[in-house]
Amino acid sequence: MTIPITELDALPLFTNLSHTQRAAIAGAARIESYEPGTRLFDEGGLADQCWVVLTGCVLVDTDLPVRGRVGVQSIGQGELLGWSWLMPPYRWHFGATVVSPTRAVVVDTAALRRLADEDPALGYQLSLALINALVNRLQATRGRLLDLYRNPS
Repeated sequence: MTIPITELDALPLFTNLSHTQRAAIAGAARIESYEPGTRLFDEGGLADQCWVVLTGCVLVDTDLPVRGRVGVQSIGQGELLGWSWLMPPYRWHFGATVVSPTRAVVVDTAALRRLADEDPALGYQLSLALINALVNRLQATRGRLLDLYRNPS
């Protein structure tokens, strides 16, 4: 399951982490490739992993009454996909589908929570990264919903 630490060294998401912290995360990670149309997760499902996109694009979506599944935000190179794993009950708040050939670092979030518990400095940096992802998601969702309600057709 371990990936080379060099895969994490170049990612801005991990720049505030020490070499030892990045190595620990690398030990809980793997690299996967996905084809367009691959559904990574659905709202309400168990949030047991997160992704950092290396190449490609993933569309985060939500189900709206009457409209069905609606795209909310595109996640691209260097960006974090998935923050619902941090807070119990560890269930996805959105869904996600791959829209172009994508290669990503996939991290086991149970292992990541253990690492954060063992190293509070790592936990703090992970929390900051997740808060940033959450703020971006909220802003994207707000913008998308405003667009939808302005143009209901």
